[in-house]
Amino acid sequence: MGRIGISCLFPASWHFSISPVGCPRILNTNLRQIIVISVLAAAVSLLYFSVVIIRNKYGRLTRDKKFQRYLARVTDIEATDTNNPSVNYGIVVDCGSSGSRVFVYCWPRHNGNPRDLLDIRQMRDKNRKPVVMKIKPGISEFATSPEKVSDYISPLLNFAAEHVPRAKHKETPLYILCTAGMRILPESQQKAILEDLLTDIPVHFDFLFSDSHAEVISGKQEGVYAWIGINFVLGRFEHIEDDDEAVVEVNIPGSESSEAIVRKRTAGILDMGGVSTQIAYEVPKTVSFASSQQEEVAKNLLAEFNLGCDVHQTEHVYRVYVATFLGFGGNAARQRYEDRIFANTIQKNRLLGKQTGLTPDMPYLDPCLPLDIKDEIQQNGQTIYLRGTGDFDLCRETIQPFMNKTNETQTSLNGVYQPPIHFQNSEFYGFSEFYYCTEDVLRMGGDYNAAKFTKAAKDYCATKWSILRERFDRGLYASHAGLHRLKYQCFKSAWMFEVFHRGFSFPVNYKSLKTALQVYDKEVQWTLGAILYRTRFLPLRDIQQEAFRASHTHWRGVSFVYNHYLFSGCFLVVLLAILLYLLRLRRIHRRTLRNGSAAALWMEEGLPTQNAAGTL
Repeated sequence: MGRIGISCLFPASWHFSISPVGCPRILNTNLRQIIVISVLAAAVSLLYFSVVIIRNKYGRLTRDKKFQRYLARVTDIEATDTNNPSVNYGIVVDCGSSGSRVFVYCWPRHNGNPRDLLDIRQMRDKNRKPVVMKIKPGISEFATSPEKVSDYISPLLNFAAEHVPRAKHKETPLYILCTAGMRILPESQQKAILEDLLTDIPVHFDFLFSDSHAEVISGKQEGVYAWIGINFVLGRFEHIEDDDEAVVEVNIPGSESSEAIVRKRTAGILDMGGVSTQIAYEVPKTVSFASSQQEEVAKNLLAEFNLGCDVHQTEHVYRVYVATFLGFGGNAARQRYEDRIFANTIQKNRLLGKQTGLTPDMPYLDPCLPLDIKDEIQQNGQTIYLRGTGDFDLCRETIQPFMNKTNETQTSLNGVYQPPIHFQNSEFYGFSEFYYCTEDVLRMGGDYNAAKFTKAAKDYCATKWSILRERFDRGLYASHAGLHRLKYQCFKSAWMFEVFHRGFSFPVNYKSLKTALQVYDKEVQWTLGAILYRTRFLPLRDIQQEAFRASHTHWRGVSFVYNHYLFSGCFLVVLLAILLYLLRLRRIHRRTLRNGSAAALWMEEGLPTQNAAGTL
């Protein structure tokens, strides 16, 4: 019969063997062997327990950050858990020129790190749809009847109140921010509208709403908020985690004498609407000015702000250039172009005695319209007839004077100051017309390539209008692209190209522009940047609470490992006490056995025992 021997590196007296037959010999081993085996088993168990607990508690800290960001984007489309008491809410009402919209945002409790921003997301209802509502007309329509503004905006606030848990209303900030429509009103009318809001809303709603929460914001503020929102969604305010991430050296505003810090490179934004065009990007280095006049202008275009909750921390201090150009949107530019055509044609006809454009048979030849398309310009009861020639290069040349460029250095459209851009280490996103021009018809949205874009635009312009209509009827273009888009695609393509390359001076070989309608499959509004900026001090509340419980936090967070080590130590002490007690019992047992063995030996040798001697 086989037998397994176990000796390890213990003393020879600790050697024992295990018999395969029911392992009976283990029961015959001495007590010391059993105790040693028990101690080893307990130590191994405690070690395994420690490793498993530490890994479960702290393993998530080493999880891949990119996967975490992917997971965050996935969970961002889930319905908001309104039963979670740790979720906070915020409301922003965007009062625009054509209507007003309410956006409800939410975020979990701040992690207590003053270097991190709030994780703000758009609230989603039980159907996973963003909590957004829009009403018409714009708030500026009530300029002459400001007492009706509260009733006008109440449906939006009722909608928000239905989605935000009732218990959270009193701690939910409400911001009512008015943009373009209100800016053009006289200050007295603006004040009357805001006063009505500040007076009536607190009576009917319990939201956190103070005097500073309702205002008319400038175009510069709106641009900064848009820039903040885009970069927040892109994760550009997070800490550097990977070696392959794009970074930039930054001279913190106000501390130029200090060493530059290295942080994630932010993205610039280009937004061309129907009326205006806007550009916003970070200026990481200290800028110099060609003149004192230019420096004075730059002060109105450069915004310096701290997104962090601690004003003494400079990690989230940014210097952003924001410029808005009225009249440089796609539709406004076309209108200016047509006004010029009309004025010049009438003047030339008068001076030269010609009839150009006055009849359909003698149309004005417009290089910025598709080939053979017919169009009209009507002003003051007069009509100028147009026919497209589809010449993209001539169109670009014709519209170049509309850029209003000057010979002064560091300037862009209209001769406005523009800080230098480090094109080799930059990234821009183009929205609205930048996306529509490249995607709706040309199907080239995404990464912008100037050479491919100009070729596609030339081919489109030179295509006969009848063929373009046929393609439109077959549904070959974007579903939301109408005949208006097809008619003016040639002009807007040339306008976008010239604004980007000539107006803003981006090189033709620039490869880091992405035209987009959404970021990570969601439309990013400037309201996200607004609530990020305006709630930046809220983490102080959580940080102060954490500081108040600092010792407890230290005990719970850091000394969790110490706690179970302490438990392990106590367990070992108790085990050692039991061991010593058993050894003491064993010693007493051996002494008893020794005495019994001596008595037996005396009897075997014929010697009288102590009791026998007593009887003699």
